[in-house]
Amino acid sequence: MEQLNYRVLKESGYKGYILETAPERVMQFGEGNFLRAFADYWFDVANERAGWNGKCLLVQPIPTGLTELINAQQGLYTLYLRGTENGVKVDRKRVISSVSRCVNPYGPAGFEAMMAAAVSDDLEYIVSNTTESGIVYDPACQPDDRPCSSFPGKLTQVLYRRWQAGKGGLVVLSCELIDNNGRELQRCVNQYIDQWGLDDAFRAWVNGECTFCSTLVDRIVPGRIRDAGEVKRLEAENGYADPLTDVGEVFGVWNIEGPDWLEDKLPFRAAGLNCHVVPDVTPYKKRKVRILNGAHTGFVLGAYLAGFDIVRDAVQNDTVRGFMNRMLHEEVIPTLPLDRADLESFASAVQDRFNNPFVNHELMSISLNSTSKWRARNMPSLLDSLKLTGKLPPCLAMSFAAYIAFYSCDIQSLEEKGLVCRRPKGDLYTISDDRWVLEFYNEHRGDAPEQLVHAVMTNRDMWGCDLTEVPSFEAATVANLKKIRAEGALAAFRSCL
Repeated sequence: MEQLNYRVLKESGYKGYILETAPERVMQFGEGNFLRAFADYWFDVANERAGWNGKCLLVQPIPTGLTELINAQQGLYTLYLRGTENGVKVDRKRVISSVSRCVNPYGPAGFEAMMAAAVSDDLEYIVSNTTESGIVYDPACQPDDRPCSSFPGKLTQVLYRRWQAGKGGLVVLSCELIDNNGRELQRCVNQYIDQWGLDDAFRAWVNGECTFCSTLVDRIVPGRIRDAGEVKRLEAENGYADPLTDVGEVFGVWNIEGPDWLEDKLPFRAAGLNCHVVPDVTPYKKRKVRILNGAHTGFVLGAYLAGFDIVRDAVQNDTVRGFMNRMLHEEVIPTLPLDRADLESFASAVQDRFNNPFVNHELMSISLNSTSKWRARNMPSLLDSLKLTGKLPPCLAMSFAAYIAFYSCDIQSLEEKGLVCRRPKGDLYTISDDRWVLEFYNEHRGDAPEQLVHAVMTNRDMWGCDLTEVPSFEAATVANLKKIRAEGALAAFRSCL
């Protein structure tokens, strides 16, 4: 079967939107699954709905990557957005045509192609997702490297060439999963300006004419379809082979920290996409951490003890779903600074996301490092709720007891791979966390509930404070832990409703 390109797509009878030619308005560092299911999809929809008329030039950020494959398919690839919306199963196919080509700058031709694009009058945006370790200042990088090994070094080379050509500034949209990603990237660029002794006028242009935006991205992207049978079925349905096929969840949101004028410049609002330019992305990160991530940590440990193995099965249970929703809507949302309707909508979408029929998200994979996760995701909500209402929030308090129960359930042994426990249904599971955390629970394996809870709550290394100082929390945790052990986690969750 022939591989996807524009000719093959036309011959396949595809009826969806396609834009074959348009100016390259985006230079994108990163050609992996996430950006192709996220940013490139957004620009593709903007072309269709808002007449944006733009293409994305992809730059391979490391020496090995997808350049040859992307160019063989003339930038085309198939994207499936899969999940649940308002309780309804969704499986949407779209051929993405917003990518023009990909260049590999780790070679003379690719480096010059990147630099030629840098001075284009059409270029408006830099988009990047070079992994969490991508925004790093490496002093070994030099201005005459072809290219610099670090992404900030490459970006400085691109911006300097553009400034030398007398071109206008760019909007930089950083999607790496670190705090203040845009500001960190700008800081690294300024370090190279200092190290390389570049012109003060260039520094003024970078910091005055270019706009570095910290952004918060949210879409789960499983990426490749790994089942050979499904790949074969889709090839037969589509009429072409596509090794670049990508898969993402239906839900997606892009919060961009930037000036007011950027909302109108970007094509996303006109396209009706879930993108918002805001003065500060911090509240939106808090929303994601406390609602989406906090929901996971809040129910998965108890759900696993109750016998569930994957997220979808757990949230389809009335008790688990009710527990999660009460925790989010009654205990977490009132503590957050954003508009209540926005928070309610985000929390409602969480239920759909967890009920995704296409993703078997294992509870044990979510359980990794739950000590630090509960501290970062759930403890602030519990303390804020207590401060707001004067009462201990029952579901968040129960989630803490479920955490202790999960880490102390019939401990068998401490192995190199982790702490081996046995859950009530009889099978073994292995807890993964910092070694000192696992050693702590192993040392306290014989404690009575009162002793164990007190030892956990007074461990300042775990929580950064003494949790026994939180009014009524210790007594509630002891009672909750006993209930989980005597009646089961499901009954304990039910007692909170």
